[in-house]
Amino acid sequence: MRTINEIPAFEGVRVLIRAELNVPIEDGKVRDAFRIEHLMPTLELLCSKGSKVIILSHIESGEKTFLPVYEYMRSRMDRVIKFAKNITEAEVMIPNMENGECLLVENLRHDEGEEKNDPAFAARLARLGDIYINNAFSVSHRPHASIIGIPKYIPGYAGPLMEEEVKNLSTAFNPEHTFLFVLGGSKFETKVPLIKKFLGSADKIFIGGALANDILKAKGVEVGLSVVSTKPETAKEIEEIMNNEKVVPMIDVTVESPEGKKVKKLGEIAKEDYIYDVGPETVKVLADLAMNAKFILWNGPLGNYEKGFVESTEELARAVAKATENGARSIIGGGDTIASIEKLGLNDKFSFVSTAGGAMLDFLANGTLPGIDALNK
Repeated sequence: MRTINEIPAFEGVRVLIRAELNVPIEDGKVRDAFRIEHLMPTLELLCSKGSKVIILSHIESGEKTFLPVYEYMRSRMDRVIKFAKNITEAEVMIPNMENGECLLVENLRHDEGEEKNDPAFAARLARLGDIYINNAFSVSHRPHASIIGIPKYIPGYAGPLMEEEVKNLSTAFNPEHTFLFVLGGSKFETKVPLIKKFLGSADKIFIGGALANDILKAKGVEVGLSVVSTKPETAKEIEEIMNNEKVVPMIDVTVESPEGKKVKKLGEIAKEDYIYDVGPETVKVLADLAMNAKFILWNGPLGNYEKGFVESTEELARAVAKATENGARSIIGGGDTIASIEKLGLNDKFSFVSTAGGAMLDFLANGTLPGIDALNK
């Protein structure tokens, strides 16, 4: 990738930066500013060099407007930052921008051309700037206009956050051993290529979250009313994976039953139970594996985080943080995983925390992303 360090000039240059500002909004306020704060140093760098910075992004939370984000950024920045309610307003405002100023443009997904990667929409965005910087690794698996369309019209570069993600995640392709890979979440069929890839390089793999239900069901274990894959074509893939000696077996689970929340051995699961988390004995095995690992890669919670089943995820987070303190390299990613470590105040206790979820998984599976390929071209 061409990086920001290869940009020949900054003074007076209109820089289009694709950022990741899809942050949670509650009661009109930013609830979690993790992604915004990560962007700030890049904005300061560009402004200090005299660029005119136009920020493009999308948001799905709250009223799907960047107004709360703009208010937060304005309160945190020493630089002048303005807000354009739409692209038409941005086209009017940009010619009047001073060097070192920023302009945040309203949610790109208000225009259907963004997700459709409409060439006319991409060209219109490109005309807002002289050069393009992709600093949004976490959405670079999406073939959208602001990700793969703009670089067709103006020179494209990788921003610091994009470069940092690629550099750190790439270490998983040649890891130090013993290597522990932990994967949570759901949709087994989308995770098969990734699991198969790391069965070749990891020493131990643990599959948690709703993914684990598919393995339990394939083994003939009663899973009750738990979420499982409905795609029959994944059955053979699951069988191959679950019989691999590198896959760490489940010992117990935490279920929601008519009697409430309970820990059960696999043979005790009833037809009316929902499996929502792994059990404490399984977590202890995982924690021990983490403590003896040299490299730990983890994406996705072990349980249903949104329903409050957080114990196993938080316990593993503490174990991985301790292993990191003892010299292991740890890479963590996934929205709910990040939420758990922030809640515990462990953000700085890991070697690298990715801002991405799906993009992290796609990059690990394929070694590239559409957004990266667009910059290379």
